[in-house]
Amino acid sequence: MAESAAPLRVIEETPPYWRVVFDYPPFNILDAILFQGLQDLLARMDASPSLRVVVFESANPEFYLAHFDLTGKTGNITTAVGPSGLPILTDTFVRITRSPVASIAKIRGCVRGASSEFVLACDMRFASRENTLLGQPEVGVGVHPGGGGTERLPHLVGRGRALEIILGANDFDGDTAERYGYVNRALPDAELDGFVDTLARRIASFDRRAVAAAKSLVNQVSLPSADQLLDALNSFQTALTWTETQQRIEALLKRGLQQDSSFERRWPAVLGTLLET
Repeated sequence: MAESAAPLRVIEETPPYWRVVFDYPPFNILDAILFQGLQDLLARMDASPSLRVVVFESANPEFYLAHFDLTGKTGNITTAVGPSGLPILTDTFVRITRSPVASIAKIRGCVRGASSEFVLACDMRFASRENTLLGQPEVGVGVHPGGGGTERLPHLVGRGRALEIILGANDFDGDTAERYGYVNRALPDAELDGFVDTLARRIASFDRRAVAAAKSLVNQVSLPSADQLLDALNSFQTALTWTETQQRIEALLKRGLQQDSSFERRWPAVLGTLLET
């Protein structure tokens, strides 16, 4: 069993089955460093012909992947181009989806914004019933999803529920996420590890060509186009420049976002009154 360093720890359970552990304290914030870790991982996956399935999980049970970095530590991930020809942010998610390797998000803790878009890019999502807070709070911050949330959610949950998730800008627990189709299943926390491990090992036992071909065929009828994803990212970048957006981000940071763990757990609840004095 081989293991690599943070911010992603790759644990090779077997050659066909890897676990990827997000371990980037304190909150697993999606910034340039974590995106580089994901880019390095994708290159490693591409160079591993025996690999069939990857499970993404977190070392921190309170924060799976918290959200996009709002302090400006995102480097050039929205402008530099990745191997797919798309900006790094979009490229990372698209390549996970298009990879011949099956991807499973095993979710415990907070998963919001771009982090929600990461799990939506994975092929399957399984969540802790007692310990999941999942959402797209961008509208409450003055922007909108830019990494695939507006493109992927309607296919999973339907138009009305997608708009509820996006325009409501609030958290969804594991049971509600399961009922809506946001995740495949919500399981009791004590059963989550065993269920996902059993499924991953089952997929890992199958022929790689069959896994890749089946996934490719499903992709053909279920994925948004690259142009749609690029339009969303460009619009998101524009929205970040809006005055009210900058005011809302500043107010969140002053209240403790990305600093105080208690506020980091609950911040979508205050978005409706964020600019009130």
